Amino acid sequence: MGSMPSDWLSCPDIHWMQLALREAVAAMEIGEVPVGAVVVHGDRVVGRGHNQRELLKDPTAHAEILAITQAAASLGNWRLDDCRMYVTLEPCAMCAGAILQARIPQLIYGATDPKAGAVHSIFRLLSDARLNHRCEIRSGLMADACGEILSQFFEQLRLQRNNKRKE
Repeated sequence: MGSMPSDWLSCPDIHWMQLALREAVAAMEIGEVPVGAVVVHGDRVVGRGHNQRELLKDPTAHAEILAITQAAASLGNWRLDDCRMYVTLEPCAMCAGAILQARIPQLIYGATDPKAGAVHSIFRLLSDARLNHRCEIRSGLMADACGEILSQFFEQLRLQRNNKRKE
């Protein structure tokens, strides 16, 4: 899924994913798994978020959930049917469910998540014909950059754990 047809790449898509990556960096800076998301309505960001599970002591404080909540508040409507979501990592089942519930019609994500991905990797919730809503999905946008920040984070975490064991 790392390669994407060239007609899917556009300057705005890259711009929005870069903003999502900035959110991922913000998560990493506070010791959270570096995942970032932005919700775009027209040509403006109406919601943004990065993982904050540790900070908020909340298992639902994923980047996508926080961005959806902010977008709904910004637009004054839980239906985000004129929006697009950009996220650095393939959403999990909870986040894919929230994307469906918010009626977001387009999801663009970077890296796949072979351990918890619910869009293509493990489940295919956003394209399941048994559900009343589906979502157009584009994957692999800036996948290398999105995956690299995760790799760096987990490598650093492993080093810290190994150093603690040695002490």
